[in-house]
Amino acid sequence: MHVLSHLRLSALLKVLLVAAFIAASSRSRAFAQEKPEAPAPQPSATAAGPSDATNNPVQLSLSSALALARKNSTVYNAALTEAGSAGIDRALARDALLPQVNFNNQYLYTQSNQHGGVRYIANNSVHEYISQGDVHESIDVAGLANYRKVSAAAALARAKAEIASRGLVVTVAQSYFNALSAQFKLEDARRAAEEGNRFLELTQQLEHGGEVAHADTIKAELQAQDRRRQLQEAQLAAMNTRLDLAVLIFPTLQDNFVLTDDLRASTPLASLEEVQQQAARDNPDLRAALQTLRMSSSEVTAARAGYLPSLSFDYFYGIDAPNFATHSFFQHERMDNLGSSTLASLTIPIWNWGATRDRIRQAQLRQKQAKLELSYSQRKLLAEIQSLHAEAETALNELTGLARSAELAAESQRLIALRYKDGESTVLEVVDSQTAYVQASNNYHDGAVRYRVALANLQTLTGVLTTP
Repeated sequence: MHVLSHLRLSALLKVLLVAAFIAASSRSRAFAQEKPEAPAPQPSATAAGPSDATNNPVQLSLSSALALARKNSTVYNAALTEAGSAGIDRALARDALLPQVNFNNQYLYTQSNQHGGVRYIANNSVHEYISQGDVHESIDVAGLANYRKVSAAAALARAKAEIASRGLVVTVAQSYFNALSAQFKLEDARRAAEEGNRFLELTQQLEHGGEVAHADTIKAELQAQDRRRQLQEAQLAAMNTRLDLAVLIFPTLQDNFVLTDDLRASTPLASLEEVQQQAARDNPDLRAALQTLRMSSSEVTAARAGYLPSLSFDYFYGIDAPNFATHSFFQHERMDNLGSSTLASLTIPIWNWGATRDRIRQAQLRQKQAKLELSYSQRKLLAEIQSLHAEAETALNELTGLARSAELAAESQRLIALRYKDGESTVLEVVDSQTAYVQASNNYHDGAVRYRVALANLQTLTGVLTTP
C-alpha cells in the first residue's frame, strides 16, 4: 500500500508540473501577441527639411544639391571664412588711416624737495592730474600702400572662394550624375536579369520538347547567373554613389532622397567664342593672379616708403593740473584748468643699415614671381578653354551615337530572342545580344555623365553652369 501511494503521489506531481508549464507557455504567447511593436527609426529631419518628418523622400535636383553642398562643405566654407577675414583686415587697414580719438587719464606723484617744489625737473607738480582727449592722425605713405595691399589680399581671398565654389560644382555634379547613372544601370541590370531568367525558362521548355540540346540550357543558366551577379554589383554601385552624394550635401547621413534631374535630357553647349569671352571676363584663377600682382606691387611701394618721412598730428584738450578739477585757485584768483595743445611730429629716416633697400629687393622678387604667375595663368586659361571645350564637344557628338547604339542593341536582342524561339538562331547569338545590350546601355550612361561633367568643368572657367 505504501508503494502504491507513493506512485500515485509521483504521478499527481508530474501532472501538476505539466499543467503549470502549459499555463506559463500560454501566458508568454499572449504577452508576446499583446506587446506593441517598437516604432521603426525615422530619418533625421535636420538634413533635408520638413519632408523627412513625414517619411517622404526629398526631391533633389542638381541646383538644390549644390545649394545644400555650399551650406555643408567644409572646404568651401573655409574659403568663405578666409574671404570674410580678409575683408575685415581691409576694414582695419582703412580705419588705421583715419583719425583716432582717445581719452587719456593719468595721475603722477613726484617727491617734493625742502622748498615745496618737485625733485624731478621733468615733472610739473607733486600731484599732477591729466585727463585729456587726444585726436591723433598719422600721414604715412607706407600706410596707404599697406591699405592697397590688404585690399588686394581681400580681392584675392574672394577669388579663391569663387574657385572653391566652382570646384564644388564639379564635385557635386560628378557625384550627382554618377548616382543617376548608377540608378539607370541598376534598372538595366534588373531588366537583363529578368531577361536572363526568361531565356533560361525558354530553353528549359524547348529542351523538354526536344527542340534544343541540353547544352543550350546550360549556357542559358550560366548567362542567368552572370546577370544575377551583375544585378548585385549594380545594386552595390547604386548604394555607394548615393552615399557619396549624401556625404557631400547633407549635414547628417541619410538616403531618403530622389534625384529629379534627367541624365538623358538634351543640354546645349556654348560655342568656343562664347566660352572664351565668358572666361576672359569671369575666370577666378585669372582674377587671383591679378590680385597677387597688385599685392606684390603694393609691397614694393610700401618698402620704398621707408625712404620717406612720416608726419603725425595730435590735438589734446582737457586738464593737466595739480588738482583734479576744471578750475583751481592761485593767490585767491580763479584759474581755468581746461585747455588745449597741439603736437606735430615729422620723422625723417636717416640710416637703418640698408634694411629699407633689402625690403625693396625682397618685394621686387615677389613682384617678378607674381608677373610670371599671371602670364602662366593666362596661357593655362587659353589651353584649358580649348581642351575642356573640345572634351565637351567630343562627348556631345559621341552621345548621339551611343544612344543609337543602345536602341539598336535593344532591338537586336528582341529580334534574336524571337528567332531563337523559332529555331533560327543559336544560344550563343542570344547571349551575345544580351551582353551587347547591357554594354551599349552602360556606354550611353557613361557618355552622358562624361558630357555633364565636361560642362561642369567648363563652368570652372566661365562661371556659367549649364543645366537642362
